[in-house]
Amino acid sequence: MRARHFSPEIGLKACNWQCASAGQVPPAQIFMKEKAMPELSEQKATARKLAFVARKQAFELGLDAEACGHLSAIIAQYPNVEVISGYMPIRTEISPLPVMRALSATGRRVCVPVIQRLGLPLLFREWTPDCRMVGGPFGALVPESGAYLEPEILIAPLLAFDARGYRLGYGGGFYDRSLEGLRSKRKTLAFGFAYSAQQVGQVPIEATDQPLDAIVTEAGLIRPF
Repeated sequence: MRARHFSPEIGLKACNWQCASAGQVPPAQIFMKEKAMPELSEQKATARKLAFVARKQAFELGLDAEACGHLSAIIAQYPNVEVISGYMPIRTEISPLPVMRALSATGRRVCVPVIQRLGLPLLFREWTPDCRMVGGPFGALVPESGAYLEPEILIAPLLAFDARGYRLGYGGGFYDRSLEGLRSKRKTLAFGFAYSAQQVGQVPIEATDQPLDAIVTEAGLIRPF
């Protein structure tokens, strides 16, 4: 008797039909997702390399003061927001520190992100200009002690952004997880803070990426369309 030839394509179609009938996810969808993810990862890796170069060039131009002026202006539009998260800049990130000091001086509560570990959302520890800082993961300073707060406005660093309001970060997903959790509880605004040179045509995105409400640069305010 001749051995019957098994076609993976026919077998996959049969499995797809059986899974669909049972209300399960068909293997073809799983296969396509697994195939697409490496391609997306490669796109993001390439975009990050280009973004690091663009940000470094902009950083050397000394544009932070103009950007901080625009950042202060947009935050002033939300006088009832008590808790605002800034960040401690690393590498060539634009610095929000002048804005954070000014907010603290007016009585607002300012906090900065603290990484727990990979796969978890950020915690936000209260920060003041004179608090004692210690080294944290990835080289960012964090307050040695203080209360953990839930910000209503987040000032987010980034590598690149687009006109839709999506940001490209370092790949840990910390801000996306944090925004998803905070936004599930109450309205939470996220303002990307960057140089205008960091804008790209389109950031590679996936379903878990949280959009920004606005991006602030030295050139002004960008509202996503």
